[in-house]
Amino acid sequence: MRVALVHDWLTGYRGGEKVLESFCKLFPDATLFTLVHVEGSSSSTIESLPIRTAFTQKLPGAKRFYRWYLPLHPWAIERLDLSEFDFILSSSHCVAKGVIPRAGALHICYCHTPMRYVWDRFEDYFGSGIKAKLVYGPVAARLRAWDRSSADRVDHFIANSTYVSERIRTYYGRETDSIIPPPVDTEFYQPTAHEPEDFYLIVSALVPYKRIDIALDTFRNRSERLVVVGAGPSANRLKASAPGNVSFRGWVSDEELLSLYQRCRACLLPGVEDFGIVPLEAQASGAPVVAYGHGGALDTVRDGETGVLFHEHSAEALSHAIDKISSLGLNKKPLRDWALGFSRKTFQNRMKEFIDARLSEAGH
Repeated sequence: MRVALVHDWLTGYRGGEKVLESFCKLFPDATLFTLVHVEGSSSSTIESLPIRTAFTQKLPGAKRFYRWYLPLHPWAIERLDLSEFDFILSSSHCVAKGVIPRAGALHICYCHTPMRYVWDRFEDYFGSGIKAKLVYGPVAARLRAWDRSSADRVDHFIANSTYVSERIRTYYGRETDSIIPPPVDTEFYQPTAHEPEDFYLIVSALVPYKRIDIALDTFRNRSERLVVVGAGPSANRLKASAPGNVSFRGWVSDEELLSLYQRCRACLLPGVEDFGIVPLEAQASGAPVVAYGHGGALDTVRDGETGVLFHEHSAEALSHAIDKISSLGLNKKPLRDWALGFSRKTFQNRMKEFIDARLSEAGH
């Protein structure tokens, strides 16, 4: 059986790539297809597979500005030649699920989320002005139509969270066959016996929908420190408006991130996540989580047991939740025990069981 793995782009090593890495371990003889590949940007496990790219790889500046070519992505993904493959496993948050399988091939899509850019977060990415409506609006409409129609090329959808399962139903008109949360490296992320220090932590891409602005407003009126790990297009704006007790670290090494998880009072998640692996990394490291009570946080945080959920997007609500997490006095062991249910081994076992069953049904 010839196996093809499909991933939107290989330009870094974040949550989606950690899922893909597990797929590579399940299918070490697979061929990996992607729109753009920046060599050395992912793990050695991913880089060890033969990697085939679309024509977008050769476009000017594609390795850095690949998102600018979004209107071309459906066309590019459809032109990847998968005619020799019996089984296709796509890891999709943009267009990867839109590959065209040969007749008789089985296609399972692990869906991180339907394309955010063109569905419910259009204004976060393109704004709400005249240019957005007149220039990007028609492009987004065509992409929505393609995103919906190309979903029919998938035989089985796996969602990474209950929230994404609902989004698949809403935007694709499809039911998911299973919900399998992404893997957490619970062997690396472990707690220490030390007491937490006097700071809170955010680990996030710095983009509007992550709502880092709410956290900045919150700490404008608090004495504790807030450490923000991450980078993105909103970085300069956020830094300019941040109070003096907020520091920005950019992206840090895994070892430094682990240390921050272990030492912080709590990890904050002020935006809506499709799943969000950060809360589980934090809990595996012994840190409780304060999260907005919507989206993936409902699957990853146990309110009152491993963290606190707040339900209003305001500085007052977040500040109240921070006060509450301090009063709960949560122990590290139950946080760790909860996170262990999302381990890499658990993820791989669940994926293997699901895939084996579908392949058997299809006669492969």
